[in-house]
Amino acid sequence: MRSVPLWAVVYIGLTAVGAALCAAPALDPSARTPWSAVALLAVLYAGCEQITRLRRVGQRAPRGMAGFFPVLLAGVFLVPPAAAALVAVPGAALARVELRPAPLRRIWRPARYALACWAAATVHVALGGRELLAAGRPAAPDFPLALAPAAAAALVFALVVAALDGGILATAERVPVRSAWRGLFPRSLAPVLVHGFAGLMMAVLWRSPYGPPAALLVLLPMYISWWVLAQYHRERSAHQATIRALVQAVDIKDEYTRGHSERVGEASVLIARELGMEDERVEVLRFAGILHDVGKLGVPTRLLRKDGPLTPEERRVIELHPEYGHEMVRGIGFLGEARSAILHHHERLDGSGYPYGLTGRQIPEFARVVAVADAFDAMTSTRSYRRGRPVADALTELKRCAGRQFDPQMVRALVRALDRHGWRPAVTSDEPEPQRTAAAVGAAHVPGPRGSRAPLAGDRPR
Repeated sequence: MRSVPLWAVVYIGLTAVGAALCAAPALDPSARTPWSAVALLAVLYAGCEQITRLRRVGQRAPRGMAGFFPVLLAGVFLVPPAAAALVAVPGAALARVELRPAPLRRIWRPARYALACWAAATVHVALGGRELLAAGRPAAPDFPLALAPAAAAALVFALVVAALDGGILATAERVPVRSAWRGLFPRSLAPVLVHGFAGLMMAVLWRSPYGPPAALLVLLPMYISWWVLAQYHRERSAHQATIRALVQAVDIKDEYTRGHSERVGEASVLIARELGMEDERVEVLRFAGILHDVGKLGVPTRLLRKDGPLTPEERRVIELHPEYGHEMVRGIGFLGEARSAILHHHERLDGSGYPYGLTGRQIPEFARVVAVADAFDAMTSTRSYRRGRPVADALTELKRCAGRQFDPQMVRALVRALDRHGWRPAVTSDEPEPQRTAAAVGAAHVPGPRGSRAPLAGDRPR
């Protein structure tokens, strides 16, 4: 919303007017608005927003966690609809604004939440939720009947927020109307429902003999859960940034295989899913595929870009890249098993690979996966010095070399995955070259530490 179109300004203005109209009845003296409860909830929400936003400074908030809603939804369950619309206004209006234009954002955010709270509270009242919460003794609401109106109110809250967000995307961000609302409601539904039930517990404790102080106890586990999730996303973002920096450095150094690392990671994930690996291992394996060639940072650039054949000494230098890579990532704890794949992805089942000539099951599972993914992308990618092979031909070559160079189980898994998902071959270098680089020339015949050997699929000193 940096350069705001007129339609977006009108849309925000209409939203603000609608929110004001919804909240106006609370100002009528005859409405008997419980101002003490409204004020306490508003202050509590403002404090929660300030705390969560301080934790988000310098990091992107997790999806579905853009707001801290238990207090708002507690207000939905405790006070009349017009008063519930007022609970969000101070906290949303005073919250830190990181993007421009700040004035419009300070109008948009409280108006959006005020409308959502009013709609949710209206539904809650219409379904008899207020009476069910007040049934029997103060500390004994009518459960489980009280859950249905509360769930419906939370559902309406999420729906209104998603509908308003889609409108701002269409008017301010110029997102096509057909896709402006896509995914907004499902993405926010689960967090809002969780917050809704926390808000319901706050409302129950609020009405209990212990009063509002007891309701604050609900916020503690909610905030701890939010904090843990935010820390997880922050750590994950840091991991992704580390991976991106290393891959970009490799791509800059070896322009002929640009994009290769990302595709090897993608193919490795396809294989892993076919093998039934757990999600955590799949993610680590993706890192292994992306970083398998990071050791090229330790190889002289003149060798990677040399025109003409490599000398035996130069080939031995290039063959050191798995060890260089392993040494570079040795201290990155979150890579786990990926480190062994970086070191051993050029090993072969028959023992003719490098750097250590491991055989069969001596080669780590991740390394056997990455070896197949690496060779497959190398064969199917079009580069400046040669056209890529068709996917079917590359798979035929992998099958031919299975049992000697590649693990047959990994090859079969890739074949099954591609049958289901397909593959889009890529052009990894657009720069024309008069002849193949030394790294490419040496690809077909790279002697390992045990002497010369026959050319096999994907045998490339990358």
